[in-house]
This record gives sequence, C-alpha cells and structure tokens, in this order.
Amino acid sequence: MIRFLLFIPLFIISTIIAISIYLQPNDLKKCNGVIGLSSSCQKVDAIVAISGGDTNARTDNAIELYKAGWADKLVFSGAAEDKTGPSNAKAMQVRAENAGVASSNIYLDETSESTHQNAENTKSIFATENIKSVILVTSGYHQRRASLEFKKSNPDIAIMNSSVNTDQDWSSWWWTGPRGWTLAVTEVFKITLFYLGAM
Repeated sequence: MIRFLLFIPLFIISTIIAISIYLQPNDLKKCNGVIGLSSSCQKVDAIVAISGGDTNARTDNAIELYKAGWADKLVFSGAAEDKTGPSNAKAMQVRAENAGVASSNIYLDETSESTHQNAENTKSIFATENIKSVILVTSGYHQRRASLEFKKSNPDIAIMNSSVNTDQDWSSWWWTGPRGWTLAVTEVFKITLFYLGAM
C-alpha cells in the first residue's frame, strides 16, 4: 500500500516532466542566443511565427530573433479570427513594423485557419523567396505539433524550433491549473491524430 502511495506522486511528476519536454522542443536553447556557436546554431533564411493563443508573445519572440540577427526575413501566418477586421498576420506585421522591422522584410500568409494550413500556405512564400531554412516560433504547448506539420508539408526545408515558453496561456507552471492541462491534453490528442493520419 505504501509503495502504491509513493508511486502516485512519482507517476504524476514524471508525466508532467514528460509532457513539458515533449510538447515544447526548443532547438535554440543549446545556442545560448549565440549565432555560430555550433554547426546547428547558424543563421537561417526566415523566422516564421504562426498566430493563435498568445499571438503577441509569438510575434515578439520572432521580432527578438530577427533583431538578434538570426534571419533577414519574417514570415507571419494566420487568418483573421474576427472576419470583419484585419488578419492576424497583418496585425503581427503592424506590431513588427512598430518595433522597427522594415516592411520589405516581412511576408504574410493571411488565409490560414489551422496549424495544417499554416504549414501548407507558407510553402508558396518559401518557394518564391528561396527560403530553405527557418526558425519556427509558436507557443510552448503548440511547438511539437506545429513542427510536425511544417516538416510534413515542407520536407525540403530545414526547421529549427523556438518555442515561447511563457505567455498568457502557458508557462513552466502550466500543470497547476485547468487551462494548462486542457492545452496539454488537447495537444497530445491532436498529435496522436496526426500520427494516425486523421489530421
């Protein structure tokens, strides 16, 4: 009985750690913010940020990477949640321009309404602009699935992950509230459907 009671908290802790590590791959962590630190820490052709969740946090992370010199192009992807207003991608562009990014270095996909569409609809931008390598930016809980979708739709593009680990929806304390568990379980379910070919 005592062993069983000890097993329960260990199982819960292990589950939380496993989910945290699995959902939010971050290839730039090993670079310590330094371009050229290793062969896997090289400048890329573009930084791609997809809307949804805390779009502002995702946009700001992409802008920070751009200003740090990781790429000379920004790609923003996302349709309007409110169809009477501008697209999410356009709002992201305005935020980037207000932060000092030249409009000539920003490319938009304004039609995507899902992660799958983000991956599919940016293909034309990659082809037109000869983009062969990208840093993909999204929220921590969403990073794994986004990466899977982009790698499937763009097998010839080298993709590095840079998750926003803390935003209004997600942090290292995600497991302390129902919102965090809802996001985590939903993402694991959607990833399962992805591997089953249902998404």
